[in-house]
Amino acid sequence: MKLRKKFMFAFILLVLLPVASMGMISYWLYSNSMEKKTSDFYWISLQETDRKLAYAFSEINAISDLAVTQPVLQRTLKNGASELSEKTVQELVKLIMIHPKITSFTLLAEDQVIYSTLSDPYDAAIRNEDRMEQVRQMKGKPLWLGPGEGGEQEQGDVQPLLHIRTVKDYYSLEDIGVLLLTVKPEILDQVLWDASTLDQGDILLVNETGQVLFSKSGQQIGEKVSFPFIHEPTKDKYMVETFRGEESLITHLPSHREGWHVVASTPMEVIQGETRWIRNTAALLILLSLFTALLFDELFVAKLVGTMIRTVNGMKRVEQGHFMQVQSEGKIRDEASMLTAGFNRMSMQIKELLEQVKEEQRKKKEAEMQALVSQINPHFIYNSLESINSLAVLHDNKDISKMVISLGKLLRISISENQELIPLTMELEHVKHYLNIQKFRFGDKFDYTITIPPEMKALLSQKLIVQPIVENALYHGIEPIGGKGMIHIEVKEAGEDVQILVADNGPGMPLQQLETNFLDNATAKVRHKDGGVGLKNVHERTRIRFGSPYGIVVCSAPEFGTTISIRIPKIVS
Repeated sequence: MKLRKKFMFAFILLVLLPVASMGMISYWLYSNSMEKKTSDFYWISLQETDRKLAYAFSEINAISDLAVTQPVLQRTLKNGASELSEKTVQELVKLIMIHPKITSFTLLAEDQVIYSTLSDPYDAAIRNEDRMEQVRQMKGKPLWLGPGEGGEQEQGDVQPLLHIRTVKDYYSLEDIGVLLLTVKPEILDQVLWDASTLDQGDILLVNETGQVLFSKSGQQIGEKVSFPFIHEPTKDKYMVETFRGEESLITHLPSHREGWHVVASTPMEVIQGETRWIRNTAALLILLSLFTALLFDELFVAKLVGTMIRTVNGMKRVEQGHFMQVQSEGKIRDEASMLTAGFNRMSMQIKELLEQVKEEQRKKKEAEMQALVSQINPHFIYNSLESINSLAVLHDNKDISKMVISLGKLLRISISENQELIPLTMELEHVKHYLNIQKFRFGDKFDYTITIPPEMKALLSQKLIVQPIVENALYHGIEPIGGKGMIHIEVKEAGEDVQILVADNGPGMPLQQLETNFLDNATAKVRHKDGGVGLKNVHERTRIRFGSPYGIVVCSAPEFGTTISIRIPKIVS
């Protein structure tokens, strides 16, 4: 996946997706909260409505309870219609019709109408055997029937509520008849009208068959509705169902009147209207995040990726040997421009280094050519030394002959050997010839010893590292003293390394003089520029060849001489 796509994917994953998730979760949580709050609001409203309904029914029940115990009503039901006088009727009307909501009453005995204030009593209610059996099962308690439950309802008619109960003998408690009251439906209107509802909400009174007995809005009275809780009891106080052609929140409460339910409905559109701003805000944030992502990609990612692509192309050109500057967009000083500037500097440095290497290779080839030419000179020197030696032998001068022989071998090791590592014996032989030549100069002023264990003779050593140390011992240790000097050269093992010790019995020196003479003294270098390369040169050559643990260590003190230790690794030939 390309870097630009990775940036976009990361932005979607880290910004856009969390914003969208947060918006959807907030909308979902707030919607559920609103449903719960609406349901709780209606639950309290339905409880209050049912309480008021029970209170309204209790007022009618109280009048009915009083009436069924009165002698005039008891006597009328026992004696029948034959002894019903106008006075008795007046007494019954005064007894029962005292409540303004009671519109009529009917007395029945042995399934016959004894008296009714209606010209056409509700025969459908009183002739229904199942209904009358239900009344008898109430054992004297009143049975309330909602509008339309008492019989067939014609279109446009407003049906009253029916109050039916059996009348028992005051003394024997035997059934002697039935009392039927009709109650104005306005009693329900008053109860439901005071109930609190939301905008476009409605409260209904539904019986056990799903018939709408009454509704606050006046809609669907007498029609049947289908709610799950009507047929099967449920613990849920509310649910979402399709009602009146739209999704609605249905909150229900079983009424005190068994079989009835007080139901509240509110369209979900109304409830979700309060959460719509959260949904719109979430959608706006998602669109804003998407726009920001595109803007971020265009203004930042595209430039950054473009800079990186140009830098990568510049690297490819460098691999091919073309050192061209990578151009940076704009003058903004950011990490991308710093990357481009750093690459340009690196490219120029590589170009300069390559040019330096080419120049050094050129000089090296020139030096090799000069070295090939200069190989003629050693042969001329060797031939000249052989002639001098022959002449010395003819004149019987053995000292000159010995000196010439040592000088020849010394030069042969120094000039003719091209190997950097040589056997220790050859390195010590080189030192021996050097000291023999110096003895012709100093005479008996010094003597020397060279000690090497036989098992170490085959070990290899770096070329020309002991002779410069011995040369410094002669000039700085032996030459200044008045008596006879002594130089001891000893090779010994030091663990996995080889230690070469060069000690003299010279005057020694303090630390300051040691640094001056052996490290930074230009005078000494001028004086002995033909005799050696110095301690510092040996030390640096050894460290370059074998690493930092190796080199020389100088131990010296006034009146105690000087000892120099050369440490090299043990290398078997």
